Amino acid sequence: MTTDQQQLRATVEKAVEDGNGIVRLRPAWVARAFLPPGRRLDLPESQYELGERGGICERWLASTTQADNRVGVAKEGLSILALESHESITLKEAVEAAAETILGAEYAASHPRGLDRLAKIFDYEYRIPYHLHQMKQHAALVGRNPKEEAYYFPEGVPMGKEPESYFGVHPSISEENRQDVLLPHLEQWESDLILQHSRAYKLVPGDGWHIPAGILHAPGSALTIELQEDSDVFAMLQAKAGGRIISKDLLFKDVRPEDRQSYGERFILQLIDWKANGDHYFYENRHTPPLLIENSKQAGGDEHWIFYNTLKFSGKKLVVRPHQTYESVDAGVYNALIWRGRGRFDGHIVEGGHPQMDELLISFAKATQPLVIENSGSEDLVVFKFFGPDVNPNVPMLNPFGSKSAP
Repeated sequence: MTTDQQQLRATVEKAVEDGNGIVRLRPAWVARAFLPPGRRLDLPESQYELGERGGICERWLASTTQADNRVGVAKEGLSILALESHESITLKEAVEAAAETILGAEYAASHPRGLDRLAKIFDYEYRIPYHLHQMKQHAALVGRNPKEEAYYFPEGVPMGKEPESYFGVHPSISEENRQDVLLPHLEQWESDLILQHSRAYKLVPGDGWHIPAGILHAPGSALTIELQEDSDVFAMLQAKAGGRIISKDLLFKDVRPEDRQSYGERFILQLIDWKANGDHYFYENRHTPPLLIENSKQAGGDEHWIFYNTLKFSGKKLVVRPHQTYESVDAGVYNALIWRGRGRFDGHIVEGGHPQMDELLISFAKATQPLVIENSGSEDLVVFKFFGPDVNPNVPMLNPFGSKSAP
């Protein structure tokens, strides 16, 4: 270990110690150019538009993932530790330098990829174009990770202009091997009519979905809390969104040049998990409403699972009632977003809707011992907790529904 690495480790360990096991994080804003922002991220109006970079459409939470945009910006998407004496230490650098301190020794040894998940808020004016995230074998071709993901739609937020999501394809397309029905839309690249081959679902506040890699989806305009694998890999299959044609380069963003040259648009069809997309019981097998955690109930509040049905990540929603306290104990390291309300998180002042005061990383040692969360306001204190792979081995799983359900 070099001197610089030793100094970085010492700085991170001191930050964790000074925060009694908790580190505050600065917000990580991410621009996207394919759609305009929904302007629901608590930013001043003048800060949403960024010229050729597009607009601020996402906020990444406790992120160790670099955003992959056409117009690249140093450290875009990477969370920064909120330290007065060090302005630019990323969470990625912190975890690499002091993995045992943050993750716990056992978890650090068995999970060398670190936190290995990405939480975010995404906020678009229109529905995101129909796309997929590559499965493991296809993501590996371009040296990237696959991207399984899940959504939760928080209450009390406008649902936007297109509050329906399209998921999968009509079952007959898969069953009758009519995959080529999508191909003309990819070749012509001129409309949004590819959506006629999918099914739309109305988005409901306080509800959620789980979407594995390889599944086609066009997420609706609801402000969305998302938890996913540590990746920014995708292929856009819808040419027109928000009334304009998007760049066709997004269709091939994570495709090797030789595959694009040899197979053209037809190669994209190989990236699709046709069985899962054509599931007759897609709703039953992918819909994830909140589930009360029975042993979480206390006089001051309770918790629900909101991200489940996978061991790749998991997440909870904690509600602490006005002027009450809640004693929290978890199975491992996590990051917390204070969504609404104000109070103290084991002594740290927190306030929802205030991007400098609403994001924390809770180290293994602190997370696994009782810590007190206090609601000092007159409304519910709402906290989202985000966990990485295998932290919660008891996370609920949906029972596969129907004889034709996806695995």
